[in-house]
Amino acid sequence: MSEATEAMTDASPFRALRDQLGAAAAEFAGAPAEILSGMVDDVDRALAEKLEVFPVCHHSPASALSMARRLREKRPKTIYLELCEDLRPLLEELRNCRLPVALQAFATDLDGFPPGAGPLSVVAPITEASAEYQAIAYALDDPGVELVLVDRSVDHVFRWDPEYASPEEGASAGKDGGGDGAAAPGPQAGTADDTAGGEDGAAMHGGAVGVEIGDLRPRFAELEEHLLHHGRVRHWSEWWDQYVEQPLAGADYDTYRQVMVMIGSLFRRLAPSGADRVAVDEDRERYMWTRIREHQAATGADPAESLYVCGAFHAASRVAEFGTEPESDGFAITPRTGTSWLYGLIPSSHSAIEAQFGLAGGSVSIAAATWEKHLSAGGAAPFVLKGQKGARKRGGGRGRAKAPAAPAPAADRLTGFLTGPPAMDPLDEAELVGWCVDIVRLARRNGYAASTADAIAVYETSVLLAGMRNRARPTPYDFQDAAITCIEKDTVPGRRDVRRLCEILLGGDRVGEVGYTALPPLAQDVYDRLEPLDMPRKNGVNRVLIDLRAEPELDPCSRLLWRLRRLLPGAVRPITGALELGERSLQESWDVSLGRDQRALIELGYEGVTVEQVLEQRLRTAAWEPKATAASALEAVEESILYLDSRRLTEELGERAVQLLSAERTADGAPEVLRRFRRLLGHYRATEPALPAWCEAFVTTGFAHYCTMLPTSFTDQDTGVRQVAAMLGFLLTMENTALALGCERTQLELAVKQSHPAEPAKTALLWAAESRLDLLPMPELRRRCAELLDNPLVVPAFPQYLSGFVQALSPVPMLAPFVVEAISDAFARLPDRVLLPWLPSLITTLKEHAGEMVPVLIREAGRTFPASLPALDAWVPPWAEAEPAAPAGAVPAGPVADLLTGHPAASDAVAALLGVEAEWPAAAPGAGGPAHPEAAALLARHPAPAGAVAALLG
Repeated sequence: MSEATEAMTDASPFRALRDQLGAAAAEFAGAPAEILSGMVDDVDRALAEKLEVFPVCHHSPASALSMARRLREKRPKTIYLELCEDLRPLLEELRNCRLPVALQAFATDLDGFPPGAGPLSVVAPITEASAEYQAIAYALDDPGVELVLVDRSVDHVFRWDPEYASPEEGASAGKDGGGDGAAAPGPQAGTADDTAGGEDGAAMHGGAVGVEIGDLRPRFAELEEHLLHHGRVRHWSEWWDQYVEQPLAGADYDTYRQVMVMIGSLFRRLAPSGADRVAVDEDRERYMWTRIREHQAATGADPAESLYVCGAFHAASRVAEFGTEPESDGFAITPRTGTSWLYGLIPSSHSAIEAQFGLAGGSVSIAAATWEKHLSAGGAAPFVLKGQKGARKRGGGRGRAKAPAAPAPAADRLTGFLTGPPAMDPLDEAELVGWCVDIVRLARRNGYAASTADAIAVYETSVLLAGMRNRARPTPYDFQDAAITCIEKDTVPGRRDVRRLCEILLGGDRVGEVGYTALPPLAQDVYDRLEPLDMPRKNGVNRVLIDLRAEPELDPCSRLLWRLRRLLPGAVRPITGALELGERSLQESWDVSLGRDQRALIELGYEGVTVEQVLEQRLRTAAWEPKATAASALEAVEESILYLDSRRLTEELGERAVQLLSAERTADGAPEVLRRFRRLLGHYRATEPALPAWCEAFVTTGFAHYCTMLPTSFTDQDTGVRQVAAMLGFLLTMENTALALGCERTQLELAVKQSHPAEPAKTALLWAAESRLDLLPMPELRRRCAELLDNPLVVPAFPQYLSGFVQALSPVPMLAPFVVEAISDAFARLPDRVLLPWLPSLITTLKEHAGEMVPVLIREAGRTFPASLPALDAWVPPWAEAEPAAPAGAVPAGPVADLLTGHPAASDAVAALLGVEAEWPAAAPGAGGPAHPEAAALLARHPAPAGAVAALLG
C-alpha cells in the first residue's frame, strides 16, 4: 500500500469501523481478518473518488428509487453508464416502445470468429423499475446532459469468451463472456402475453447472451447456501428482497451507496480466486475507466458534475486503473473484428429476464410491484421518457437546478446500519387482506373450489409464516407459500397453478412492445402491407379470414402471409387453406401473432429490407451451402415457384440442382429427388407449353447418372432397397421423356443386365425391373416365385423378396396384381408350421411401407378378392384360371407313361430313395399297370422332357 493510500486510510471516516471489525475478527478467529478490513477499504476507496460512483443491482427497486432521488438532487451534466458502448444509438428509440424491451446486437456474417460460431446475439433488457432506465430517461429528455456508455462493445463480449474467440486469441484471452448479468445461450424464441405468458415468455430472448448492469450474487456456492439457510428463504431472489431491497428502499443516499459497495466487495473478495470470470471482470473495469478518462480528456467534463453508474461488484474494484487519477494507465483496448453487427430493439418480458439471468420465477414481477408501491407512497418522483408507451406520468419537475449539489463529506453510515436492529415495517393489513381476497377471486376463475374461508386461511398462514421466518410483516413470498398451501392443496384443475396466479396478481408477466417507428424497415413494410386486413397490433393472436372471390384485392395480403408462414411458422399459422403446386385456396383462415412474436419479425428485418428479399437470400443459401444436395435444391426450386414467382431465380436454382445431382456419389437422396422432381414435372406439364431448359437437363443428367450408379448400387450393402427403388423409379418413369431428349434405352437395359444383386429384396427389385423392360416374361416371374416357395431353404427369406416387390410398385406400378398374387399364393401353399414363423417378419416388412405402397396393394386386393363372404367359397383366383394345372390323378398318354406304368419297380425305388410313399391307383383303361400321381402331374406340367426321353429310348 502506498503512503498516499495509508494517509487516506488514516483520515478515513471508516477508521473506527475498520478497527472494530479487526478486533472482532481477532477475538473470534485469533488473527485479523483481511476480508472484513478489505471491505471497509473498498467502500472508502469508492466514496473517495472524485467521480461519483453510483453502485446498482439489476432490476432493483431500491437502486431505481435511489437513482431517481439522486438525479433530482445532483442534476449531473454527464452520466457514464455501464452498458455496451455501441448500443448508444438504440437508446433514442426507447420512447417509442412499451417496456420491458431489450437492446439487441445481432450478427450472422462473422469475421474474426471461428467457423460455425454464428449467429451471435446480445440482449440488454430494460425495465421501468431499474436504475439504468432512470438514468437514460433523465439524460435523453434533458438537452444539457450527455449520456456516455463505457462498457466493452458487443464484439468484445464474444472476443473475450473462449467459446467464441478465434484460436489464436483463445489461449491468451482465457476470458468468460458472461460478466455482470451475462448468461449462456438459452432456449429458442418463444412468446408470451400479459397474463399467461410465463412459460413461453421465458424464451423471448432466444439464444442470446444477456448483459445487464449489476449482477450482484455470490460467486461462492457455499456462501449462497449459507445465506439462504440462515435467512430461512428458498432462493436468492427472496433473500435479496428480504435483507437488501426492503431495508434500502427507504434509506438515505449515503447509506444506500455504502451498503451496496460493501455487498459488492464481500461477493468480490469471496469469489474463487484465479477464475477466468474474475479476469474478465477486471478487464471490463479497466476498459470502462479508460473510456471515462478518454471522454473527460476530449470534452473537459468535470468529475464533480458527473455520475458513473455501474454494478456494485465493479464499484468495489481493486484494479490499478480505478479512478480518474489511476495508479496505472497502461490498459490497451484491442480493436474490434470485421464482423458487421446489426442493432435493434426486441420485446422482452419479466419471465424472459428471469430465465436469462437465473432469477426465481416471479421475482421481476414482485420487484415491479414493489416499485409501484413505493412510488404510490411518495418515495420518489421517477423519470419517464417523453412519449413513452404504457408509462404513467407522475409528478416531479424536470427543471434543472441552478448548480449541482456539492458532494457532502463522506460519513460513516455502515456502523449504524450493521449494528442497529433492522427497521421492521408494521403489518399492512389492508394490503394483505386485498391480496387474500384477490387470490381467492382469481383462483375461482381458474377452476379452484376456493371460498371466503380460504381467504381467511391464507391471511392467517401468511402472518404465521412471516413470524416463523423472523419477519414483522409477510412478504409476497410468504403470501405465495400460504396461498399454495391453503388453495391448491393437491390438484391443479386448470393450466395455471396457484404460484402462477400469485405472480399474475402481483403484476403478471408484463410483455413489452417495440413501437412502429423503432421497427426495422422490413417489419414496418409488413405492417403496412397487412393494413387492409384491419389487424390490431396487440400481443394476442388475431384470427384473419380472407375470401378471395368476394375480395380479390386481398390477394397480395394472402401472398404475404404465405411468405411469412415460410419464414416465421410460429407467428403465422394457416387454419384453412392451402398453397401447393397447382392448388390455391379461395378461402383462407389464419392465426396471426406478429405482435406476440415481434422479436422474430424484428430479427427477420436484420436480414433484408423486404420479406421477398430475405426469402430469396435464404433459398440461395440453402441451395449453395456446402452440405446442399439435389433434393434440397429441388425444394428451393419448388418454394421459389410457390412464394416468389421469379423465373430467373427458379432457373438458377434448377441449374444448381442439376450440378448437385451430377456430383452426388451415393443414392441416399434418390427417394427425395424422385418425389420432388415428379411433382415439379407434373406442374410444368400442366402449366407450361414446354419444359424449362433446367428441367430437361435434370432429366438427361439424372438418366445417365442413375444408369451409371445402378449396377454398383445393387451390390453395395450400404445402399438400401428404398434408394435403389427410387433410382429405378426415376429411370423407368422418366424413360419416355429421356428418350425424347436424346437418351438411349440401351443404356438402361445394359445397366439392368449388369446388375447382379445378392440380397433377396434387391433381387426381387431387379426381377420387377426386368419385367418392366420386357426382359423377363410374367410366366417366368411366376415360375421363379413358385420355386422360392418350393425351396424350404429359401422360404424364411421370402418376406424379403416381398419387400423388394412392394418397393417395386413405385417404378413398376403395373406389378401390383402380381404382388397380390404372390402374397396370396404364399398363404395358400405354405403350411402353418412354415407360415407362422415368418408371418411377423412379413408384417414388419409391409409396415415399413404402410404410408406409400401398401395402399396400392389394398386397392388391388379390393379389385381382386370378392366383396362378400358367401362369394368367397366359389371364388377362383384369376391367375389360377390363366394357367390351369392338370388333375392330380390324370395319367397322360404316351410311351413314357406306358414305360412307367409297365415297370413300377423302378418308380418305387426312386420314391423310396426320396422318402415318398408310393401309392399306385388303379390303372386307367388301356394302361399296362398302375401310375404314380405325382409323376403323372409332373409329366403333365412338363411334357417336353418326357418326349425327349421317349425319343431317346426309341
